Amino acid sequence: MAESLSQWLLAAGEGKFLATLLISMLPVVELRGGLPAGVAMGLPLREAFFAALLGNLLPVPFIILFARRVFAWVRVHIPRLGRWVDRLEQKARRKSDRVVKYQTWGLLLFVAVPLPGTGAWTGALIAALLDLRLKLAVPAITAGVFLAGVIISLLTYGVTALL
Repeated sequence: MAESLSQWLLAAGEGKFLATLLISMLPVVELRGGLPAGVAMGLPLREAFFAALLGNLLPVPFIILFARRVFAWVRVHIPRLGRWVDRLEQKARRKSDRVVKYQTWGLLLFVAVPLPGTGAWTGALIAALLDLRLKLAVPAITAGVFLAGVIISLLTYGVTALL
């Protein structure tokens, strides 16, 4: 069954779009990996860009709304993972200095820079830990992911990619 699913994903345009979307939802990989993967599967750049953008943004509101509650629950019910949660929070807090200073602009720029440890997942976690309102954080993260997509497109496919 898994083989037929993977064949469908790679054969059909909708499957390639869905695969790109799913790859872009993964933490660490995000749009930075999903966009090139979508193009490598044969999607036109514009479709791959849209799928990667959408996939990268889908988890954001859930992370902002529920990360702190999930972390608190994990500390109480799965104490062995408590240290892992502490490290995640410490990492997000270390990266939050610029976001605190510049608020939504800082969050936008943090998410837009395509470097390891930046991106929508970490940006959403920072927004959650800093209690940024959803109506401020989501547009900033969206703009940051869009800019990251433009940067990745330029770096990977050149200026002609945007024409």
